Amino acid sequence: MAGRLDGKIAIVTGGTSGIGARTVEIFVAEGARVAIAGRTVEKGERLAEALGDAAMFIETDVAQEADIEALVARTVEHFGRLDCLFNNAGIPGPNEPIAHISWEGYVKTMNVNVGGVLMGMKHAARVMKRQGSGSIINNASIAGLRTGYGDHLYSASKAAVIHVTRTAAMELGERGIRVNSISPGAILTPVFGKAMGLSTSDADATVDKLDALFQARQPIPRSGVPEDIAHAAVFLASDQASFVNGHDLTVDGGMTGGRGWSESAAAMKQLAKALKES
Repeated sequence: MAGRLDGKIAIVTGGTSGIGARTVEIFVAEGARVAIAGRTVEKGERLAEALGDAAMFIETDVAQEADIEALVARTVEHFGRLDCLFNNAGIPGPNEPIAHISWEGYVKTMNVNVGGVLMGMKHAARVMKRQGSGSIINNASIAGLRTGYGDHLYSASKAAVIHVTRTAAMELGERGIRVNSISPGAILTPVFGKAMGLSTSDADATVDKLDALFQARQPIPRSGVPEDIAHAAVFLASDQASFVNGHDLTVDGGMTGGRGWSESAAAMKQLAKALKES
């Protein structure tokens, strides 16, 4: 049976772990050939080796425009074209109150989370314009839509990603290039451990500990997992989404929908009891 991405060439940044690595695997399973971009060389090379000729690893720091330019050029040189860019790489910001945010923390967070997305779109668009087609997907977050889901800088950076997705979609849509974003909710990945200051290896070990906490935070009683986001990315990369442009696809189990039904019902009972007693 044909895969939804048969014949397509994709780049996935932040592709060596978590959402990125799972997206690479599922893109390949759906028929794509993928350039895996990331900073963790050992993980990237191991993943590429496991996937064979359908994948290649390119060491990339998305905070450096020269790295992004080289990533796109090497992908096109190796595979011949570029049909999809998934700007997935991102970092948590410093978990600090507003009165203690440092300029260094601001620059680091914005360079990766916003600068990496902008420069990724810039260099992918140059290739896709010549082709007259392409799909760019930017990984945002529900922290960019609502308060209370991330630190100040991370939340600001993801709000910027969501909006620049819309502005880029208006420009690039005229050239046959679709630009959309995905806003994940509570997904079991190491990013939460990293936000707490843990090393990469220690953060990897924390993922299972988050499961029970995440299950209780949205109407669907399970944690989000990387493949939930990967499948959303497959849809946006595929021809099935050929009329979807400038859209932010929220994948959060309903977390941002408001107070849960059971919690709301319990609160109404408490309110009724208080009114009867008054």
